[in-house]
Amino acid sequence: MRKIVLAALLGTGMAVAAMPLAYAASVPCEEVLKELRAAEAAGTVSDANKASYESLKAKGIERCNADDDKRADDFFAQAKALLGK
Repeated sequence: MRKIVLAALLGTGMAVAAMPLAYAASVPCEEVLKELRAAEAAGTVSDANKASYESLKAKGIERCNADDDKRADDFFAQAKALLGK
């Protein structure tokens, strides 16, 4: 029984210890948003992709405001891809 409890505690500790590494790997969303806005100023979005671009950008800003940098960065990357950058 002690081994099971100890294993559960160690497993939880390892997951908690690894969590900050996942968040540290992402770039601050504010920086990625600056890059997206610079790319937007330098290029244009086709009319066919305009709605998707605006939606991805809005979702990214929403996630950035919620301090979810990884997801925000993902949305911004998708939006940037629509710019062809």
